[in-house]
Amino acid sequence: MSGIHDLLAGAGVGLIGGLTSGFMGTSPGGGLVIFTVLLLGAEQHVAQGTSLITQVPPTGLAGVRRYWQNGNRSPLLWIAWIGVGFLIGGAGGGYAAAAVSDEVLQWTYVTYLVALIALLILRRDRKDSDSDARDRDQLPWLPLLLIGVLAGFSSGFMGIGGGLAITVSLAAGLRVPQHQAQLVSLIFSVIPTNIPAAWIYWSKGLMVGWPAIIGIVAGLWIGTDLGARAANGVSKAVLRRTMIGLVALMALYMSYKALS
Repeated sequence: MSGIHDLLAGAGVGLIGGLTSGFMGTSPGGGLVIFTVLLLGAEQHVAQGTSLITQVPPTGLAGVRRYWQNGNRSPLLWIAWIGVGFLIGGAGGGYAAAAVSDEVLQWTYVTYLVALIALLILRRDRKDSDSDARDRDQLPWLPLLLIGVLAGFSSGFMGIGGGLAITVSLAAGLRVPQHQAQLVSLIFSVIPTNIPAAWIYWSKGLMVGWPAIIGIVAGLWIGTDLGARAANGVSKAVLRRTMIGLVALMALYMSYKALS
């Protein structure tokens, strides 16, 4: 019965993480860390390792397809430069996480989420002209590389997949339209750029059992598709406000965990 319980609990974690991922256009790691800790009773390092390992399969593929069908596109050079940075940052973050305590990881997580909330709140919406769109398609390589390094490091150090960093940095920092930024982020839940960080956690045994892993992956497939369907039916302002609210709840919960 324990295996069935873990399978069902994992499916619930994956479904919630997938819905969040598809709707906000982020890789599902951030939600998975929170809900793995909550539902499966895992400690922080195990939760983060589980989050990274379950993101190796292309669970965000259905979400990417939904965004693509609604006319959102991403230049391949963006993916290439962010991907290179992600690989560099991911390995460094994984090794750094193994050297610190659960409490340090939790408070770092809270600080990171608060910083992302601040960026989202400070961002100002504006109407996109054709010339703006052409300029954004030619974004310089260095900011994209640095976004990848930040996303990769956050993925390895906090087990959050890096999707929040990619979405917020593109949307709030480089003025990329919200739906397009979310598509780019979801693409990185299909490309297994987090393998170096996942391997570090795997090699140290920092993961839950296989029944829960299987359940999480299955839940992610379904949840990401449903979340992406919902996201493509609402405005960018609604998406941003929802992201601020959900990230704030995650920060509050991790603060509670760090203090308890």
